[in-house]
Amino acid sequence: MFTDRDHHWMRYAIQLAEKAAAEQEVPVGAVLVLDDQIIGEGYNRPISHHDPSAHAEMIALREGAKRIGNYRLLNTTLYVTLEPCIMCAGAMVHARVKHLVFGAHDLKAGAIVTKTEALNLPFLNHSVAYTGGLLAEQCGGVLSNFFRERRG
Repeated sequence: MFTDRDHHWMRYAIQLAEKAAAEQEVPVGAVLVLDDQIIGEGYNRPISHHDPSAHAEMIALREGAKRIGNYRLLNTTLYVTLEPCIMCAGAMVHARVKHLVFGAHDLKAGAIVTKTEALNLPFLNHSVAYTGGLLAEQCGGVLSNFFRERRG
């Protein structure tokens, strides 16, 4: 189901999530890939950026769009350590991302398969393919460790 390249990119996204944790942000990382090259990457920064939209996915999408000079991110794959929220799902549709690969399921706000199926709504003008569960234990472990340490 998942390729060696998928594993490679998700491990990179995990490294980005660990950067978020080091900055006391919820540890989620995302990497946007086109033709096996990174065109955008990000990790959660809503606290430090004073921006509720500064999710890992949004930062990666913005960076990718700037890098290629187009808001349409055709033929890209977005790797994210946590199942995206509804805001990020909407942004992926508008950006025309081809494929989403996520790690851990988000039991509280997952908008891909857990709480709703935002990418499967019949009125959307673009379909984002998706697969979840890649390195889910590792991705979830970064989050669990972060919150365990915060609780003391």
